[in-house]
Amino acid sequence: MDDDRWAGWPERWVGTDCDVRTAVGAIPQEVKDGFRYDEVPWQRFRHFYGSGEEIPGLLTTLGSGDAEAADRALRQLWVNLHHQGGTIAVGALAVPFLLRIAATGHPGLRARTLRLVAEIGRCQHMGDGSREGLLQVAEEPLMVEGSTMCPVDWTIQASRQAVTNDLHLLLPLLSGPDPEVRSVTAYILGAATGEPSHVSSALQFRLVKEDDAVVRVSLILAIAQLAREHQDEHAPVWARDLWSDPGRPTEVRIGAGLAWLCLVTDPAPDELRALLTAPGTRQYGDLLQPVPWLDWVDHTGGGLRSCIDEMLTPNIPGTVLDGPPLWGGEPSS
Repeated sequence: MDDDRWAGWPERWVGTDCDVRTAVGAIPQEVKDGFRYDEVPWQRFRHFYGSGEEIPGLLTTLGSGDAEAADRALRQLWVNLHHQGGTIAVGALAVPFLLRIAATGHPGLRARTLRLVAEIGRCQHMGDGSREGLLQVAEEPLMVEGSTMCPVDWTIQASRQAVTNDLHLLLPLLSGPDPEVRSVTAYILGAATGEPSHVSSALQFRLVKEDDAVVRVSLILAIAQLAREHQDEHAPVWARDLWSDPGRPTEVRIGAGLAWLCLVTDPAPDELRALLTAPGTRQYGDLLQPVPWLDWVDHTGGGLRSCIDEMLTPNIPGTVLDGPPLWGGEPSS
């Protein structure tokens, strides 16, 4: 290696042992399906608090028959792999195993396990409810993880590809009995990098049948995220048809309104502005707070309000209005 380790970084690292995309892509199917952790190069990457070699033990416990121990292991995995909204390379190595544990492990831990998968494969997005930011997945190319100097977007790419490779594990969860699992599954699927038409069709098929408000909005945002990522020119018309139809459930119209604003750069039509700022919309803030996209915008319960304020405020990206929200009334305490 050259004396200057960073010469040509990061291009010189592409495809090497330092490239987590290569490491994840090289895990054989039988290793993933057999939970053969000893055949995965955990030692190449650190987590936020220590060596990546600690991760297999936590995964083993998470998949064990001891529910209390599994819960503790999952909490520790969250700490190690998703510190303060960030993601880290060794987390991408864990994604295929987390998906299998979620599919076969403790039902009570399924939603939280899936949520960890989703956050490993997404940029740090806390507080950004803007039209540009809400559905953003990728990270700035030169953003790096301090402990490994691996570009964060490489971790995100590796995680998203791992999700795409295991769509067969995720798609059945869209019709499961737990609405939280259905919502988080949509959150993950919105970041799939391949088979966008197949995934979008599955999400839309579920939307027709879905009766839970949170899941409905999650499905809509996942469809919109896929459409934006893959430049589906039909999606804005689809979203507009949803939000402009007074016969649709209110939460569907709200979710589609947010989706439409993220898919286009046009100013919000008066009809949409009226919908999103109507006094009756406020009551949906608490109801829709569990929608994963909205929850990360504001953990305190104001996710929907923050998104509406940011998206309807022209030329001030990434800021929230001072004073009362656009939909009227006093700010919640």
